[in-house]
Amino acid sequence: MNRHTKRAFPCVQMPRRQRGTMLIIALIVLVAMTLAGIATMRSVDTASLTAGNIALRQSSVNAADRGIQVGYEWLFANFGSTISDVTASGYFSSAPTDEPNWSDPVSWQNAFKLNSGTPDAAGNVVSFIIQRLCSVPNCAPGDKCLGKDNVCGSTPDPGTIDPEGQDHFRVAGRFTLPPAIHYRITARAVGPRNSVSVVQVMLRAI
Repeated sequence: MNRHTKRAFPCVQMPRRQRGTMLIIALIVLVAMTLAGIATMRSVDTASLTAGNIALRQSSVNAADRGIQVGYEWLFANFGSTISDVTASGYFSSAPTDEPNWSDPVSWQNAFKLNSGTPDAAGNVVSFIIQRLCSVPNCAPGDKCLGKDNVCGSTPDPGTIDPEGQDHFRVAGRFTLPPAIHYRITARAVGPRNSVSVVQVMLRAI
């Protein structure tokens, strides 16, 4: 009598059908990481660009200050001959009634350029304009020229005022010296990346 022995085979589970869920999740994570990397790079580039612009701005301000200094040195050396225009040196014996638009290049056509317009070591082109704050050009303060009284901005020097006890209500009792005339120096520096700085100072003759 034949006996048939049954062998027990382990249950083999058939692989389930792939649905691609992990692949989608991996792609989403990859896209998110890519966007984060791009954002970080743009942030670094923007910070570097901003820092560079600030440095160029400061450089142009320093260059404009140099223009102010050169203009002051010229004015200090020529205080005795400031009645007439000296356009070759950027000096004008009168100032317009309306403030010029210093952002307009036309306002700088007659300005004096340092180093004949050659950029400095930082790439800045510096120029300046000196204006005597008077209403009539080529005219002494208080005189009448071209049918107009030359009115000038000025302040008295306290050292020239008559001492106490004098009758200051009389015409004769005023100043031992005429009031000091005001001047204005405006300097501009044009540097790399169109960086422009305009610096202005007011001073008086003493």
